[in-house]
Amino acid sequence: MAAFRDEVAIVTGGTRGIGRAVAERFADGGGTVIATYHADDEAADRTRDALAAYPTETAVERCDVTDFDAVAAMFETVTERYGPPTILVNNAGVMDNGLLVRMTPEQWRRVLETNLFGPFYCTREAARSMLRNGGGRVVNVASVAARRGWAGQANYAASKAGLIGLTRAAARELGGKDIRVNAVAPGYTDTGLLEDVADYETLVEDRTASGRVGTPEEIADAIAFLASDAASYVNGEVLRVDDGLLG
Repeated sequence: MAAFRDEVAIVTGGTRGIGRAVAERFADGGGTVIATYHADDEAADRTRDALAAYPTETAVERCDVTDFDAVAAMFETVTERYGPPTILVNNAGVMDNGLLVRMTPEQWRRVLETNLFGPFYCTREAARSMLRNGGGRVVNVASVAARRGWAGQANYAASKAGLIGLTRAAARELGGKDIRVNAVAPGYTDTGLLEDVADYETLVEDRTASGRVGTPEEIADAIAFLASDAASYVNGEVLRVDDGLLG
């Protein structure tokens, strides 16, 4: 298990699903962990209690990643309280599915602002801090939808494809400054977002090698690898964690 004893990790969308599994994975490795959330206070309270069980410093902070000023303020607060962040996981994301010809501008905007603008805002702030403080790692949570582009998910697929582009461009810009930027692309994973995918049980059975959905913990392990020193020569990569979904 990768050790994160001297790390300060920010995990956006860190109170549910993959984000919470990542936050617990870093805490279990001894890292200082700040999990952010937008609006679900109950999930935040449950995550706060869960993280408190680990023998390390943890916190749960509200932050709307679509608000640039809120993101900048969150990074400033984290730096003042816990030290400069060394790991950022851009996990916060939403779905708002609909056929292209019926999709509203509001549906398009909401998904792009959360899934792509948010990671840009957070990565910008993280990189500025990491450049001043000796480097760090960014891991973006993309999706196999970026490559496959399923019907009814034009906004989601576009946001995740953009996130992969951001990952690769940022890796090129920042790699020479000891900042690595990578992404994971999960397939069907047991999170709340899966409920928005019609007939996912049949799709999982027909299209994956083992016929089951992945767990948040399995995705978290891949993220932990990319955030660890074990991946010191991995940069600009998109690691699929999809049980052979895309072949």
